[in-house]
Amino acid sequence: MSEPQSRTFDVVVVGGGAVGENVADYAMRAGLSAVIVESELLGGECSYWACMPSKALLRTGHAVAAVRRLPGTTADFDPAAVLARRDSFTHDWSDESQVEWATGAGIAVVRGTARLTGERTVAVEGGPVGTETLTARRAVVLCTGSVPIAPPVPGLDTVRTWGSREATSAKEIPARLGVLGGGVVGCELAQAFQRLGSQVTLVQHGPRLLAALERFAGERVAAALRDEGIDLRLDQRLDSVSPAGDAIEMHLGDSSVTVDELLLATGRRPNTDSVGVEVVGLEPGKPLTVDDSGLVQGVEGEWLYAAGDVTGRAPLTHQGKYAARIVGAAIGARSIGEELDLGPWGEHAATADHVAVPQVVFTDPEVAAVGLTEDQARAAGIDVRVVDIPIAVGGSSLQADGYDGEARLVVDEGRGVLVGATFVGQDVAEMLHAATIAVVGEVPMARLWHAVPAYPTMNEVWLRLLEAYRTPS
Repeated sequence: MSEPQSRTFDVVVVGGGAVGENVADYAMRAGLSAVIVESELLGGECSYWACMPSKALLRTGHAVAAVRRLPGTTADFDPAAVLARRDSFTHDWSDESQVEWATGAGIAVVRGTARLTGERTVAVEGGPVGTETLTARRAVVLCTGSVPIAPPVPGLDTVRTWGSREATSAKEIPARLGVLGGGVVGCELAQAFQRLGSQVTLVQHGPRLLAALERFAGERVAAALRDEGIDLRLDQRLDSVSPAGDAIEMHLGDSSVTVDELLLATGRRPNTDSVGVEVVGLEPGKPLTVDDSGLVQGVEGEWLYAAGDVTGRAPLTHQGKYAARIVGAAIGARSIGEELDLGPWGEHAATADHVAVPQVVFTDPEVAAVGLTEDQARAAGIDVRVVDIPIAVGGSSLQADGYDGEARLVVDEGRGVLVGATFVGQDVAEMLHAATIAVVGEVPMARLWHAVPAYPTMNEVWLRLLEAYRTPS
């Protein structure tokens, strides 16, 4: 039996998704050596099973629907071509190009399952070279993401189920698809598969879809899903499931629905069960609490960091990558004894996690939101003024006949600044960054009046929102 190998780097990154890649990249930019440990595919969930393939499944259907909203046009699509295009984005689930990027950037890649074994040390098992010990001179960074939550539904262990991975990598479109959960994943994939040819039944235990967003957003998405023929069951408990030959019987109160596949879209939790956090006094299965520089709290020595879903702060790919950039820069600064800029909006502080997290739900209509909802702002004790208008401007009328959308601003009247915004409608995602900049920059509403939107674009909705805000209520 060969002896375990041992290597030392400045930074050891556990988890090679988009977050881990960014940590390693920014550590290298700071002049440090870095290694990424990954047990599956370098690039992680977003590249192969989440963001990219799910949006590829949605995009063609959205484009065709948009064309059909223009007079004198016809459009259709081949679902097999959609699946083939999806495969091109995942590179047929090969990470060769990602590995080439990492090694080209000077980042080492180690295959295998990693566990903390002590201060600054990580054991890697199951890789091609057997057991290996990696030691970090400066920092170990945990970027292990999240894992699905299985709901406590009787009978689930007796039937075949899909998680988001199985749905986004499906090779065939099921004739009948059940979806349990009305959050982002449930709504997006329900619409994708309905448009690809499935008859979808979506079951949501609560009374509304997209419950974390403004109420009108969930209501508009629900109406759109129903209009497309999705059997939407709100405020409905899935009592149990059972096999029905090769199909699955969903038992819903006094009725039942038979489906060919059942997608569980009931949330995720930080992946800390098996990464060895107990050796540093932390509880497996719980999120890793970090400060704004990414340092894990409760661990002495300023060597253990975390970023992304594993922290439970803002479980979105772009926000995880933002935290990763902060972490990489903070490790670099601490390595040379530089004083960190940890104040609000400082170079080494992920302040946006608290007040300016942007999110897009890629349904049709899209939902684009940033900052606080009205309810969140009121709960925070803010002197709130809400501005609501339909999205009815020259740009939207050109975008689609009968364009139907809605926009909301949440304003902190005491400070005269925007703290939240939500847009719902076709193609609103590209309007979101202006709102994000306004929230992050704490741009006074009076100054926003001088940000003139180009005509005729959908961004003219900003002018209408500001006119409504300036009109005495």
